[in-house]
Amino acid sequence: MAADQDLSGQRVLVVEDELMVAMGIEMILTDAACEVVGPVGRFDEAVDAARTGRFDVAVLDVNLRGTEVYPVADVLAARGIPFAFLTGYGRDTLPARFTGHDVLAKPFQKEALLHTISSLATHRPQ
Repeated sequence: MAADQDLSGQRVLVVEDELMVAMGIEMILTDAACEVVGPVGRFDEAVDAARTGRFDVAVLDVNLRGTEVYPVADVLAARGIPFAFLTGYGRDTLPARFTGHDVLAKPFQKEALLHTISSLATHRPQ
């Protein structure tokens, strides 16, 4: 993350079903002065949050207890909310419509997460 990029107040939707990973993401983002929405670990809750939530950017675990998160990503895309995928499977497993989106490979480093959030926030439509 660039030293001059301030993430204070960025509202980040976190969709992650693994409790320890979700807690780690939440801690990193909170330490960077972001406001965490969630973490959300169930598909139905993730769809609800994507449809009605107030946040600036989102990070999405690709696999939520066996359900792919792509419908959630479609809702975010329709709302113009930037998002990145979290996955252990690699970019080549994403549907073609999402090939331009950021992917954080699990496990990821704190700096990679913060850089991704910074990049998403920078490219957010105003």
